[in-house]
Amino acid sequence: MLPHRFPCPPLRSNLRQGGRARWWMLLLVVLALAAGGGWWWTQRQAGPDGAAATVGTTTPGRFSAGGQVQPVSVGLVRRQDVRVMVQAIGTMSARATAVVRAKVGGELTALHFKEGQQVKAGQLLAEIDARSYQAALSQVQGNLQRDQALLKNAQLDLQRYKDLLAQDSIATQQVDTQAALVRQLEGTVAADQAQVDAARLQLGYTRITAPIAGRLGLRQADRGNVVGPSDANGIVTINLVQPIDAAFSVPEAHLAPIQQRLAEGAALPVELWDREQKHRLARGRLGALDNAIDPATGTIKVKAAFANEDGGLFPNQFVNVRLQLDVLQGVLTVPGTAVQNNYVYLVQPSGTVTQRRIRVGAAEGDRVSVDGDLKDGDQVVTDGLDRLREGAKVAVIDAGVATRADEAAQDSGARRAALLRSLTQAERDRLATMAPDERRAFLRARRTQQADGAAAPASAAASAAR
Repeated sequence: MLPHRFPCPPLRSNLRQGGRARWWMLLLVVLALAAGGGWWWTQRQAGPDGAAATVGTTTPGRFSAGGQVQPVSVGLVRRQDVRVMVQAIGTMSARATAVVRAKVGGELTALHFKEGQQVKAGQLLAEIDARSYQAALSQVQGNLQRDQALLKNAQLDLQRYKDLLAQDSIATQQVDTQAALVRQLEGTVAADQAQVDAARLQLGYTRITAPIAGRLGLRQADRGNVVGPSDANGIVTINLVQPIDAAFSVPEAHLAPIQQRLAEGAALPVELWDREQKHRLARGRLGALDNAIDPATGTIKVKAAFANEDGGLFPNQFVNVRLQLDVLQGVLTVPGTAVQNNYVYLVQPSGTVTQRRIRVGAAEGDRVSVDGDLKDGDQVVTDGLDRLREGAKVAVIDAGVATRADEAAQDSGARRAALLRSLTQAERDRLATMAPDERRAFLRARRTQQADGAAAPASAAASAAR
């Protein structure tokens, strides 16, 4: 007889119920621990009187007056003259430009210039084959001589006819006819003279001269080429660059002060700077204003003149322009890096900083004119502004220390490079295989050896001097 077996499902159900009970107990323990931790943290944040501490009464932080000392760099407030400048981008343009073309057609037989040469007005530049023009001149000169001879003979005959008419020996009609012939020949001689002058002018055009003074460009025709008045490029181009002009645009808001200064007869200085604005190229003065404002940009074109005595400025060269409108006499200035949102941090004798509101004016170089509660000689923070708040403690960093440290590092690097260059190739190969400590010892010994070798000649020279 088979033994009686109890069904399994009730046993598994009991096991699952026991597991759920244990998980609920664990969850209750975790919640109790979390509640206890929160109560403990609240008590820690409470003040001595049991009240919860607020954010404003926490321990002084890094940005508060009682925080740690912040290192900063400072600059001096200084009273000086400041120029009111307008900056723009300009283009150089030649005062005058001329394309040298042949006025008569012919073969170039000679060139009397070098490319890039400075020439004067009327200087001979080239010559064209003049034989055909010389022949044409000789021909019209011959016609002139013939007609002059005919005119002379007609004038003599007219005089004879007049004498005979006075004796009533000739008809009046014959005298009048001879007088008309004389006038006809006089017209012919005048026409011949004009032809001679024209032929002589054409012959003179075979000698090509400079119409203006200036600097020559690259030649566009060579000896042996046939040139003529219709050539688009001509023979060479001349640009008058001494003096030279700079054209640039300024906002229309500056038009009124510019016109006022020009009406007063003041000379408005203009400076030209290179692309990086590190080197000044030239100084000049404002020359003229355009007669209309550009409606698309709201600017007006201005032209300034420069002597360009050294020839350093070229047409079509891009330059940075600084136009001086006025000079502010004896105003307070601060370094431009000290200004932040119309405020500066003033370093007080107590070693703390305080904010001073200012009104920013004109800027020149790295300094800005300001108007505010500052005095000449005050110190304002120029570096480290983002770490400061009202009343923060600061320590002024000596700018010269960092500079001297950089110079010392550069000198050390230069000496090390010189020492490595003095080694032979075999010593360099051996140095590359050394351990770091061994390499340092080797270099130290080599420096000592060089120092002793340099000191020996100096001591010998001193002994000889004694």
